[in-house]
Amino acid sequence: MTSALDREQALKLLKKYNKEPFHLLHGLTVEGVMRWYAKELGYEQEEEFWGQTGLLHDIDFELYPEEHCKKAPVLLEEAGIGEDMIHAICSHGYGLCSDVEPVHEMEKVLFAADELTGLIGAAARMRPSKSVMDLEVSSLKKKFKDKRFAAGCSRDVILTGAERLGWTLEELMEKTILAMRSCETQIQKEMECL
Repeated sequence: MTSALDREQALKLLKKYNKEPFHLLHGLTVEGVMRWYAKELGYEQEEEFWGQTGLLHDIDFELYPEEHCKKAPVLLEEAGIGEDMIHAICSHGYGLCSDVEPVHEMEKVLFAADELTGLIGAAARMRPSKSVMDLEVSSLKKKFKDKRFAAGCSRDVILTGAERLGWTLEELMEKTILAMRSCETQIQKEMECL
């Protein structure tokens, strides 16, 4: 698994189709989380691929929300992105807006972590620190149980994602919190420059 683009080109591609700070922040967050998971799970040599897949996973969402995961292949092919990354990107919407099933471990991680980063981000913003650095799994579990909190983050997808990985919900939460801690400072710096 290799990427056709370097990181700068991938970011430029994301910004071509996404202007809203929220969407850019989400792309950068999922990129950082996927890079952490690549290293954590023994895929260091594929870190760039995992990261760029995370960065570009919602490339079509801002402009084409009704065609999410359906418009992405066209946009990505035009940029020279390979079939393996296109498959991975489309698989994150499995069961919601895509019939592309997550098969590889990286795809399963993206499927599980994408929704969860939204929930974790919302929980962190409610804290006095506005940071994930002091967010604990116990606090996140309370937010998870409150269906009105971050209602747009599908609990079913998160639970299914943990199950597909063979992890408990708590394991997925703990790992993803650690992943978000690993990149929070860098993302803040990058957002200031966008």
